[in-house]
Order: sequence, then C-alpha cells, then structure tokens
Amino acid sequence: VQLQASGGGLVQGGGSLRLSCAVSGRTINNYAVGWFRRAPGKEREFLASMTWNGDRTYYGDSVLGRSTISRDNAKNTVYLQMNSLKPEVTAVYYCAATFYTGLPLRAYEYHYWGQGTLVTVSS
Repeated sequence: VQLQASGGGLVQGGGSLRLSCAVSGRTINNYAVGWFRRAPGKEREFLASMTWNGDRTYYGDSVLGRSTISRDNAKNTVYLQMNSLKPEVTAVYYCAATFYTGLPLRAYEYHYWGQGTLVTVSS
C-alpha cells in the first residue's frame, strides 16, 4: 500500500487548504485513515482519523472545529479540509492508513504512511 499526500503549499493566515492522500496498491475500503503533522522541532501530532466506512471520526483538540477529514473510497483518496489556518500550524502533514478497526489515535497504530506535504501559513 502506497500513500501520496498532496495539496500543501503557502497560504496566508486565515485561509484554507484541502490536503489529499491518494492510496494505491490496494483499495482503502478496509482501512481506517488518519492525518498527522510534525512542526519543526516538535513531536508528531495526531490531527484526525476516520473509520474504514466513514461512519465515525475523531479530531485532535488543535484542529477540532477547523478541520474536516473525509474519504472517497471510490477514488481511493482521503482528504483533510483545513480552515482558518494560523502560522503556528506550519508543518509537514502526513496521511496514514491502518487495518485496525475503530479510530486509531496514535502513530504506532498506523501501518502505512505517506511521504508528507508541507503546509506553510504566513502571518
């Protein structure tokens, strides 16, 4: 299973971005998916996760109310819509997938990772 994150870039504070994660090698229908980020000098941070069929989601406190995770199993793609962006969320954003059931929140629970996409928010 390969994951390819995209959609990052430079955005002005207050703006929005939608990150995409294209999955290849296997259908993602049976995988829970998640998004993480790592800011310079900081630990990897959980952002959001979604069950394999999209019936449940969970968000980290830092993005709750400002981001939405979604998936299109027909396109084998996962998304993270981010709004009201602030400079402090500048980081490399990673998508991940796991065949664990439920809503994994920890990085070690994910089996497959994308290479990351850089999001830079200017002030």
